[in-house]
Amino acid sequence: MNYSITIANRFREVILDGTWIANTNYKKELTSLDWQVATTKVDSLNTISLLAQHVHYYISGVKDVVSGGPLAISDQFSFDFPPIASQEQWEQFLNTFWRDSEDFAHLVENTSEEQLRQIFVEEKYNTYLRNIEAMIEHSYYHLGQIILIKKMIRR
Repeated sequence: MNYSITIANRFREVILDGTWIANTNYKKELTSLDWQVATTKVDSLNTISLLAQHVHYYISGVKDVVSGGPLAISDQFSFDFPPIASQEQWEQFLNTFWRDSEDFAHLVENTSEEQLRQIFVEEKYNTYLRNIEAMIEHSYYHLGQIILIKKMIRR
């Protein structure tokens, strides 16, 4: 079994097309969501759009490293995004999110098992594999928040 393909498919499952773990995924939850719902503030919680942008931020940043670029993201900026102010902006963001996610999954499935075991940028960041697994876990964590916020808005 090729673990790179397995983990790429696990990533696709949470973002693009799976239902095995959470019975849903980001694409299913966000595609038909109106931008006004996505940007609705509930108490002190982050908005759905902000959570989706946050997850995309990490996908994009880790994708850059896996494709040979530098690590250019920082936790301190992972919630700093201009507000979404229209349905068109929301749909543009979603299209970028889906495209970057599929590109990332494609890169992961073509990553050698040897590279998965290599250090990700610096030793403090552990291995490529650990970062990809963290991406999946982090995505499920925020997917749960998005689902709860949607329920709170629609009650």
